[in-house]
Amino acid sequence: MPKKFMKRYLPSPERVQSMRSLHFLGDILHEPNLWHINRHSVARAFLIGIWFCFIPMPFQMLAAALFAIWFNANLPLSVALVWISNPVTMPPMFYFNYKVGAWILNRPVLAFEFELSWPWISERLVDIGIPLYLGSLICATVFACLSYLIIQYLWRRKIRSDWRERRLERRKRRRTANQAS
Repeated sequence: MPKKFMKRYLPSPERVQSMRSLHFLGDILHEPNLWHINRHSVARAFLIGIWFCFIPMPFQMLAAALFAIWFNANLPLSVALVWISNPVTMPPMFYFNYKVGAWILNRPVLAFEFELSWPWISERLVDIGIPLYLGSLICATVFACLSYLIIQYLWRRKIRSDWRERRLERRKRRRTANQAS
């Protein structure tokens, strides 16, 4: 995986640890595993970040950060991946989640209409909320597990490729050394 690329764009541990708003966490942020970029921490970060980006809830980044700390995943990557669901991508993502939930529950998909009023919200909360959250949980789990497996696969493939290249390079050097002597 592009380790140097990730290190270039993710904040350094010192920068995050120096943020005053995070001092309430104490020494938790000094855990080195939260900052390492290796196959396991990155795959776990994708699992956590992708899972929370599919769940419609407030404070997704905070939840992703807490789970990253709990599971020793790469903290900045877990939090950054939550931004896959941003104001532009949320409507299509959550509508897809709703359609999946409605399909699983064998309910008809309701026509899109929105009214910012308490009676409309309280009336439609069950009709829309249950399929939305069921679909969100299913999509979050499927896409998070898929991303975890893809990261594991790509990282291993890159390592095998690097090993192969080093082995070929060593053979070339041996051949040129044998021909020179």
